[in-house]
Amino acid sequence: MITFPEGFVWGAATAAYQIEGAVGADGRGPSIWDTFSHTPGRVAGGDTGDVACDHFLRYAEDVALMAELGLPAYRFSVSWARVAPDGRRLNPRGLDFYDRLVDELIATGIEPIVTLYHWDLPQACEDTGGWTARDTAERFADYAAATHDRLGDRVPTWTTLNEPWCSAYLGYGNGVHAPGQRDPGKAFAAVHHLLLAHGLGTQALRSAGARSIGLTLNPASVSPVDPANPADVAAARLVDGLQNRIFLDPVLRGEYPEDVAHLVRAHVRDTDLKVISEPIDLLGVNYYMPLYVRARPGATGGGEAYPGTADIEFLPAEGPVTEMGWQIEPAGLTRLLERIARDYPGTPLMITENGGAFPEGTADADRIAYLDGHLRAAADAIARGVDLRGYLVWSLLDNFEWAEGYRKRFGIVHVDYDTQRREPKDSALWYRDVIRRNGLEG
Repeated sequence: MITFPEGFVWGAATAAYQIEGAVGADGRGPSIWDTFSHTPGRVAGGDTGDVACDHFLRYAEDVALMAELGLPAYRFSVSWARVAPDGRRLNPRGLDFYDRLVDELIATGIEPIVTLYHWDLPQACEDTGGWTARDTAERFADYAAATHDRLGDRVPTWTTLNEPWCSAYLGYGNGVHAPGQRDPGKAFAAVHHLLLAHGLGTQALRSAGARSIGLTLNPASVSPVDPANPADVAAARLVDGLQNRIFLDPVLRGEYPEDVAHLVRAHVRDTDLKVISEPIDLLGVNYYMPLYVRARPGATGGGEAYPGTADIEFLPAEGPVTEMGWQIEPAGLTRLLERIARDYPGTPLMITENGGAFPEGTADADRIAYLDGHLRAAADAIARGVDLRGYLVWSLLDNFEWAEGYRKRFGIVHVDYDTQRREPKDSALWYRDVIRRNGLEG
């Protein structure tokens, strides 16, 4: 029996645009994902989040399902476009929905964990520069304060941003996510302004009395193919800088790493790094797969998302993969958690997303094996001294999987998109038992 520490937080996670639907309800304005998904050719199958899982109307049913599965915690995101449709002016009716959701969670004994930004920027903000503009970071702080003002009496844990790497690089670098721009310079402007938004948001939440404030990143374990080859080691170092340290260092050390600082320097003002490095109480870690790289002249590297990586090859996955083609390597999670704990000591960690896309159906033995392997990897990290506070599975429900539309399913609960019927998969029942035991068998 592998037992997790007393008080270890178990739960599941979702994101607003992926599940809520009701895109025009109660004064909600358009987000960049509404615009992007309605642009032909952007999303597989022409899918949109207009209806998604209809969670806006079915939230009580979904909370009851969480209770049946014994989830002690639920991480969800608030739609900025619902709360402030133009990015500025508060829409009380938008906050009413989250009021109802939080009340339902509390009444059922489930702890709400709020993420303020999970990629669905109000289109009105994008129209004035989006994350390439400093003003967006300042608007975010106002939005954070307004949301806390309504929900803060019942929500103990707040996350500012989810995966700014994706928002910056995929949204502005290679254009595969909203808003769909392809400009490396804009990508790095977005990196800095997203981090500034985190810092300003943290200040606003702290001033409002928030009890626990965090940031969620998607760091990766980056390894050279040949650790004895200096060129491969240098390639891995650069990719690590662009994937990990460009986000971790400013938040946890108050500085950009020297090898990539030039990419953001034009956007940094005198007090920015002090703001960005406002102390946090928790670092969320979203882990899906490792990265392996090597130096190879003529390789295209990471393209717009990784400027400067020409002549670096990102190796394809080896061994078992998920339906996304992502390599299944639980040991990469252990390495990553140990590395963060070593390089940034004193920062409590939580796995805020971990899961895999597997074929449709409720019999999902591959997902169970995936989750079991990664939970064992997390337990290994704890045994080696990592301060890991919890684990949130991605995702509670099958949902709108961004540019992949509805063809990839990450949920532990199956959703029939025609009828909106929910049915727990075998993995959900397995996870329920893990939570009851606070551990794994064997």
